[in-house]
Amino acid sequence: MGKEASGVWGQLSEGESEGKLLWEPPKLIFRGAYRGIYQGHALKHVRVEGDDLVLRDGTRFTMEPGQAQTWVHAIENPPTRLDKLGVKPGMTVVIDGLEDAAFLAELSARVEPVEADENVDLLFLAAEDLADLDRLEDWAGALADKGAVWVVAQKGKGAPLKDAEILEAARGLGFVDTKVCAFSTTHSALRFVVRKG
Repeated sequence: MGKEASGVWGQLSEGESEGKLLWEPPKLIFRGAYRGIYQGHALKHVRVEGDDLVLRDGTRFTMEPGQAQTWVHAIENPPTRLDKLGVKPGMTVVIDGLEDAAFLAELSARVEPVEADENVDLLFLAAEDLADLDRLEDWAGALADKGAVWVVAQKGKGAPLKDAEILEAARGLGFVDTKVCAFSTTHSALRFVVRKG
């Protein structure tokens, strides 16, 4: 979902230098002799001038010809939560125990969740305690060849289930973790696929 460009000439308020520009939504990051991290208000009204990507405060990054326009498009159209979770139209998506109304409404606008026990492309499994993870074993055989499970659990110090516990339990059931994603302000999602062989 991100972008990266080397050999970019950055003109920052502190000074000028060559460096690397990264788009890691929601942050634009420049790493050179001078460094900068830009997000939110700083990325409003980003524009192209010649080969330069220009921010609202006048900071500019000179890029390869034609690159700046694609970067502006990426910055103005950041990936949605469903994009980050890999939800595509036409997928077979199953919900197990997840009762996040905002997410379910978003999901239904792209793909209608179904009840299925085979060829499942994506499964969203809510986990409040270790016992919830036992259901992973039941779902392993229901996943499509490239199917995956997102285990959605509370995050933070007060979380009843720690990421390390989720990882250990899932790995013990024959799953491999492939990604982590911020699901909401209170929950994170860990992606798992069935271990091959």
